Amino acid sequence: MNLPKFFKQVLWVVCLTVLLLGVPRVAGSFADVFDYSGIDPDGAFMWISVHHIAQAVIFLILMLVISKMSAIRFGFGWGDRQEGLKYLRLFMLIYIGYVVVHRLIVLLLTGSLPVFWHPLTARNIIGQLSFQLLLSGPSEELIFRAFAITMLALLVNGVVFSNKEAGAGKVAFSMFGNELSVANLIAAVIFGLAHVRFTFAPFSASFDTGQVIVAVILGLFYGVCYERSKSMLYPMIMHSFSNVVVVSVSIVTGFLIG
Repeated sequence: MNLPKFFKQVLWVVCLTVLLLGVPRVAGSFADVFDYSGIDPDGAFMWISVHHIAQAVIFLILMLVISKMSAIRFGFGWGDRQEGLKYLRLFMLIYIGYVVVHRLIVLLLTGSLPVFWHPLTARNIIGQLSFQLLLSGPSEELIFRAFAITMLALLVNGVVFSNKEAGAGKVAFSMFGNELSVANLIAAVIFGLAHVRFTFAPFSASFDTGQVIVAVILGLFYGVCYERSKSMLYPMIMHSFSNVVVVSVSIVTGFLIG
């Protein structure tokens, strides 16, 4: 093993992780400055919308500066449309099936279903769905796929597995294309960590284990689509689609139960 190269890669991953998890906290502090009570009295959508806009702007400026100073490209544009649309269609089918099966299992095990976490007013529903559709995917995929995977791949290369060597498992991994890259895996893990709530004085961490695991798995799907299509647009659509589906089902469930 080349130890200097290995330590350089570890340091690079640590620095990027701090940046990827730190900027959203800065964006959160920025969002805290404003009072949304007149527009969003239940806190359903305005704070998180401002937060996602702020973090996206910070990374967008950083990416534009890097692009101007180097030959690095981050997947702006349509890329390989055939690959992008193929993964988009496949993901939509898989995700709808996952939501149906998951909700049935939850219903059987608990006798209840998750409902919308804010009062079911027209303002809350429209605001939350608008956020999920227009901001959640674009902001988070810009950061955790376009920026993260591209920058990680500069020093951390290689694959976790290759379908060429998978043998009997080849079909099981077909959603990952020919291979799952190390950069994609690390980016997905960081994306999962972004769903952990940290405090530092005193230090504590709280999280929903299921949410973190799902975030990592979805992150892998989004990452494969980004790498194969060479565009951030398709993962953005996939991400927003998945969030809109979950929120919509929770809203419908809330109305039915209520």
